[in-house]
Amino acid sequence: MSLKTFPTLETETRLFSRGFRFVIGIDEVGRGAIAGPVAVGLTLLDAKTQNPSPWPEKLQDSKLMTPKARDSVYLELMDWIPFHAVGMASNQEIDAVGINQSLALAAGRGLAELTKSAELRALMASEGAVILLDGSYNWLGSQSAGIEVSTQVKADVSCVCVAAAAVIAKVERDRLMKDLAESHPSYGFESNRGYAAAKHIAALRTIGPSAIHRLTWLTRILSQEGE
Repeated sequence: MSLKTFPTLETETRLFSRGFRFVIGIDEVGRGAIAGPVAVGLTLLDAKTQNPSPWPEKLQDSKLMTPKARDSVYLELMDWIPFHAVGMASNQEIDAVGINQSLALAAGRGLAELTKSAELRALMASEGAVILLDGSYNWLGSQSAGIEVSTQVKADVSCVCVAAAAVIAKVERDRLMKDLAESHPSYGFESNRGYAAAKHIAALRTIGPSAIHRLTWLTRILSQEGE
């Protein structure tokens, strides 16, 4: 397998060697959609108790995987990495506070779910934890709950815990959008997942936005109606 497209534990191992017992991988999905929530996936690796078996062989950056492959790897990840969570922020929150703050809100909710065990929080405080965040910008802010944040460009490609977080978030958000397609059938959410596909844009111009659209993101699309 090419290391250019398949992740490794190289970065996580380096962070463990710095004295951190726990590494929390974080990545977001749905940032560029025009409908539905943004989702942030989180996974936790424990240097002392992490399952020693190999991570799913076909795990990649979620954007490089087919829906079928993501669903298959998702099931494997549920067994391989028991500590995981997905936090979301709604389209209304995105309209109200913007995408970066909404990402932070979603991450904070996911982190609260991930660390709901008082015992785990105590271990993280005493034995060290670090967040590994995809990208070069720390958009977590105060939602990191005082945990050190290490950013890495293309961590979703190269780091197992971040790739796993992205796949988990992508699968769960896609399932939500498929469910929402039943109550909002005109926009093709079951296939476009809220992104600006042709059928989606055509429906917006014909019937307007639904209750789950990010209204502040639609100005250009709706202003072109009738052109």
